[in-house]
Amino acid sequence: MLNEFYFLYSIMPNDKNIAIFVNSSAGKGKSLQLLSTVTDFLKRKQILHTVFVQDWPKIFSPFTEAWIIGGDGTLNYFLNYFSDINIPLVLFKGGTGNDFAWKLYGDISIDEQLRLVLNADEKSVDAATCNDKIFINGVGIGFDGEVLKSMNTVRLLGGHLGYLVVVLKKIFTFKEYFFSIKSNVFSSSDKYLLLMISNSSRTGGGFHVSPLAQINDGFLNLIVCEKLSVFKRLRYLPVIEKGKHLSLPFIKHFTATSFVINCERETPAQLDGEFISAKDFSIKILPKRYLFKY
Repeated sequence: MLNEFYFLYSIMPNDKNIAIFVNSSAGKGKSLQLLSTVTDFLKRKQILHTVFVQDWPKIFSPFTEAWIIGGDGTLNYFLNYFSDINIPLVLFKGGTGNDFAWKLYGDISIDEQLRLVLNADEKSVDAATCNDKIFINGVGIGFDGEVLKSMNTVRLLGGHLGYLVVVLKKIFTFKEYFFSIKSNVFSSSDKYLLLMISNSSRTGGGFHVSPLAQINDGFLNLIVCEKLSVFKRLRYLPVIEKGKHLSLPFIKHFTATSFVINCERETPAQLDGEFISAKDFSIKILPKRYLFKY
């Protein structure tokens, strides 16, 4: 069993001192398997590191980098727990969906990623807030929130497959929510099947809902889908999954630095894959908020 934290010291001088944060429940144990690979690599390189599984530190003064092993939810928890962190971050795919890690590292192997991040330059990455809670991947209001209510299915079957199964079920039963959307570039009051505000391009373990979103351009991307029949929902789901939908007549896409979403009633939503609900959503960009090595 892992203790809450333990120390591993380099036997040779090295200017790195890495804090490793692990969500032991992420990815049905995958994160702990990755931890072993990561720490073995650092020991071979004789790099000072400290692993935190449960008892996280209050300050980061001893550390030069923070490595996070978990999924989008783990990263979201980390960024809200350490909202002012300013040392470089690394994210390993230890969760269910791993959408933000994919945006950073694509489909490279863990060995390739370790070699990459060891010497990679740090780069600024945007984040955002929704009702004063930080997010870095995206916020989906209405449909996405309804899907998250079935999160047990998503976790049981795995990220993309589980999300796809729940989406298919919701396609037949979901009733569009009424939204009032305001920004400096787009205003609308209507019922929408899908409303997604993205900092990054992928969600749901592989759905490219906002394919043009970039994590360092200083903008958020709004995607809305108008009301569709069940037949059209089924017809265009694979198109949206592949990110080929932006030119469709029932899709609207805008970029802005802030959005205000008002709903008729308390509405479910997902924030970086974590369930939230509210009647009103105030969302704004935090440009160049964090440093990542990728």
